[in-house]
Amino acid sequence: MTKLAIMGAMQEEIDPLLEFFKEYKTIEYADNKYYEVNYKGLDIVIAHSKIGKVFASLTASTLIQKFSCDTLLFSGVAGAINPTLNIGDLIVATKLCQHDLDITAFGHPNGYVPGGKVFVESSKKLLELAKKVATNNNLKVIEGIIATGDQFIHSNDTKEFIEKTFNADALEMEGASVAVVCDALNIPFFILRAISDSANMEAGFDFDEFLDSSAKISSNYLIKIVDELIKNR
Repeated sequence: MTKLAIMGAMQEEIDPLLEFFKEYKTIEYADNKYYEVNYKGLDIVIAHSKIGKVFASLTASTLIQKFSCDTLLFSGVAGAINPTLNIGDLIVATKLCQHDLDITAFGHPNGYVPGGKVFVESSKKLLELAKKVATNNNLKVIEGIIATGDQFIHSNDTKEFIEKTFNADALEMEGASVAVVCDALNIPFFILRAISDSANMEAGFDFDEFLDSSAKISSNYLIKIVDELIKNR
């Protein structure tokens, strides 16, 4: 690892990181802002992608191809599907899928298009490092499947469809698209989410109330992971 990328979908998801690092250089590119940091000798580029799969794909590609980042970490919030997940709980993705990708009319399974795959697996090395950090800091972190789609889910029926179809534990709007980009470009990646809502009829109220606190929980854990990455360089 020579340069690390850190992404969040919303400004609220990267603000705790910028507050922690304090000193950074802002670069404007492709209608977005990128923040360059040097932390303990490691070059880091931080960006919020804006919401959704297209913007997340653009930002991930930019971080890799323009800024030459060779490892990517994503920090943010998600809705819970797994009933054991509560607001503020941390989940790391073992693999990710696109729950709204549907060409089943042509005989393909949900989440699949020719030339692609239903699930993209996260970096096993980064997952192991994240588990070590969680253990060393007495943090409860759940591993699971994260489903991505260009919808804010606040419907029990949709939530049940995603759970049944993909056996997903949480859902959000960017992770799988970042995973596809990183997988295609052979970039190790890691998707971390803190639960902000339960993806049901109350999701909108929960999200507004717990966005900031859940984003800080995710960011604090991510910073500990970055420290461990630096120790293992």
